[in-house]
Amino acid sequence: MSLTDMAIARIRELIRAGALPPGSRLPPERQLAAELGLSRNPMREAVKALVVARVLEVRRGDGTYVTSLTPGVLLGNLAGTVELLTGDTLVELIETRRLLEPAATELAAARIDDAALAELARHLDAMRASRHSPEQFNLHDAAFHRTVAAATGNETLVTLLEGIAGRTLRARVRRGTVDGGAADRAVAEHEAIHRALAARDVPLARAAALMHVTTTENWLRTHLRRPEDGDRATTPAGTARVAP
Repeated sequence: MSLTDMAIARIRELIRAGALPPGSRLPPERQLAAELGLSRNPMREAVKALVVARVLEVRRGDGTYVTSLTPGVLLGNLAGTVELLTGDTLVELIETRRLLEPAATELAAARIDDAALAELARHLDAMRASRHSPEQFNLHDAAFHRTVAAATGNETLVTLLEGIAGRTLRARVRRGTVDGGAADRAVAEHEAIHRALAARDVPLARAAALMHVTTTENWLRTHLRRPEDGDRATTPAGTARVAP
């Protein structure tokens, strides 16, 4: 283990032990290095690494603080990492969504309130009105799913789903430009999810969400070529389109 890695581990241990709770200010660099028995250079590099990881934040003119350490902060860079996935890993991403989203919808069915149901209805109306505009359609599609996730009250689940949303959103946009009937089917699938949530029917909500996500997954499996073909998707007629 390098000295920098050792410094990172020791600062993390201070945080885990409660010596540096969320929102607390780190001691001055010289003092912290002395307390941990390390030189200032690896301590400085450790702080930089933990800032990138969103464990620490530097407030100019004030010092370095432990962040809130909430899922939204610590997992907030997941989307940037997901953007680097290529080839068949896009299908793996959809598989992950298939595992998480039905569970989130099931949980939402037991917790959703009338305000969230009304918001879902508004996004459904917007989706019906934008059937011929894949970009707009899928923006409301994504907002629909964010609302469902938020209704769970589980910030970790919300953050994970939001982290994979960017790539899956673009996959759905590509599907909309290729498959002329995709929008109508997607509306029907979202309507089924909304009805199940409005009825607070937990198993039906999970089943409706699973059917919806599986439809997208099956489309991708059909139209994505192997990564050695350049990470591209094809239409049924064989016309290549760059996969998201």
